[in-house]
Amino acid sequence: MTAKPTSHRLRRSLFILGFILPTFILFSVITAYPMLRGLYISFFKWSGYSGNMSFIGLDNYKRMLKDDIIGTAIFNDYFLVFWKVVLILAIATFLAVALTRMSVKRTGLFRVILFFPNLISVVVIGVLWRYIYNPSDIGFLNAFLSLFTSEPVTTVWLGQTNTAMWSILAPAVWAGIGFYMILLMAAIMNIPESLYEAAGIDGASRWHQFKHITIPLIWEQMKVSIIHIVITTLNGSFIIIFLMTEGGPDNSTQVMGSYLYQIGFQQYHMGYASAIGVLILTLTLITSLILNRLLKRETIEM
Repeated sequence: MTAKPTSHRLRRSLFILGFILPTFILFSVITAYPMLRGLYISFFKWSGYSGNMSFIGLDNYKRMLKDDIIGTAIFNDYFLVFWKVVLILAIATFLAVALTRMSVKRTGLFRVILFFPNLISVVVIGVLWRYIYNPSDIGFLNAFLSLFTSEPVTTVWLGQTNTAMWSILAPAVWAGIGFYMILLMAAIMNIPESLYEAAGIDGASRWHQFKHITIPLIWEQMKVSIIHIVITTLNGSFIIIFLMTEGGPDNSTQVMGSYLYQIGFQQYHMGYASAIGVLILTLTLITSLILNRLLKRETIEM
């Protein structure tokens, strides 16, 4: 009599294992092993191409404490994180509300247009915006500003330390709005219309409806958006930086990812680059955990 329950539990365990094991293997090979390998390499002095690895303990991490570019890179990463969260979320929320709660014609067309940047390769975005910022006659921004001045505008937007990071922020925000707009639109469209009708009968304005109905009921999606922006920015800003400025001028636009690439694959200090990678992972985890705690609210059920 006890054999059947045991056999059933075994089959159930094997069934569950059949789904978990492939995912666990992929995670171990693609994510866990590279992370542990990077941590291991960070304790060595290694070019990345030689068979000789010299154990130096925590020297790579001590080097980071004295590296001024690391401080600049961390500041730039969080500069992008802060402004991308503020601007993308503000614009995406406004557009999501406009296309769902307001009488906007041809909403389907606007959705396609606003989401289109998400379909473009980051390489194309980088090249496109480099042309926009080009200081010569072919640069759209300078040509446009010249229409309102007596003399041609020749600002080198990507070549000045006081304008370079702001110039990189614009395409980073432009490329991200569409995705989060669609995410928030889906959340807003799931809110029962009866809630807005009841609020309207009670005399609530559109602003009060947005503040007391829309925001609380889409807060979980906004929270996911914020954390996703933070993680992708801290881990993925390297591409747009490398395409548009390569960390210049004078390392003023370096982020941790671009500096890691420069140190590891251009200067061949793979041990130090791995230590920077560990720093990126650590800051990403800490920032995500802090934000998850700060943004935690009681879930509101409809």
